[in-house]
Amino acid sequence: MKATLNFIRFICIGCIGLLGFSIQAQLVNIESKRMHTDSIRFVLSSDLLFNYTDNNGAYILQIGSNLTTQLKSKNLKSIYFFIGNVNLIRSKDEDFQNSYFLHGRYNYKFTKVVRFEAFVQNQNNQKLTISERNLLGVGLRLKLFSKDGSLAYLGNSYIYEVESVASSDQKFYNHRNSSYLSLNQHFKKFNLDLTGTLYFQPLYDNIGNHRILSQFKAQMPLTKRISFSALYNYAVINFNSELEDNRSSNVSFGFTLNL
Repeated sequence: MKATLNFIRFICIGCIGLLGFSIQAQLVNIESKRMHTDSIRFVLSSDLLFNYTDNNGAYILQIGSNLTTQLKSKNLKSIYFFIGNVNLIRSKDEDFQNSYFLHGRYNYKFTKVVRFEAFVQNQNNQKLTISERNLLGVGLRLKLFSKDGSLAYLGNSYIYEVESVASSDQKFYNHRNSSYLSLNQHFKKFNLDLTGTLYFQPLYDNIGNHRILSQFKAQMPLTKRISFSALYNYAVINFNSELEDNRSSNVSFGFTLNL
């Protein structure tokens, strides 16, 4: 029975990887989720997975849901952006994964180059050292160049964050800087989009306490509504304290429905 349960667990975790639902660290790459839709004012992208298996009382419950939506103002200068994600893999004895992520962002276009951004975020992952993270942030986003299907962005933001450690009931109130470089390339011949992003997020008063995220994403539309994507993430969280540092990497493949 234990071997059967472990096999089901492996299959469930594999399915989540294939559908691109997993969030393995507190660092989440918003760049990979942005919607470059030109004059299209409303876009919604959603995934949903539910699975329940019971073998003589030994069960696995799996829920995965991902929602991304964007709304632009009539003059296309203001963008309202929201991401929601829930992941749960539960058995009778333990949770293999239990996390959620919510992110709301406002973007205003001052010029062709300069954009203002403000955002709020709440995320929870009971399997990590930092079990809950809440933050508010404001900053600027600069378009470095846009030519022949190539896009490059540089961003810098101030973040106020509250982090919780469930195992010890500790809370940390931090002032953090967030910088990122994002490169996007569209290959018209293959209808293929490639995105590479690098984030660096140190504390203002302790640069040794920092987060690094690198991501590579490839996406190709299969039909007008369905796209195939592949992601590689590598994240490092250094606390520069008695807390255990976190390192994670993952590869995922998935299909996305675009409405």
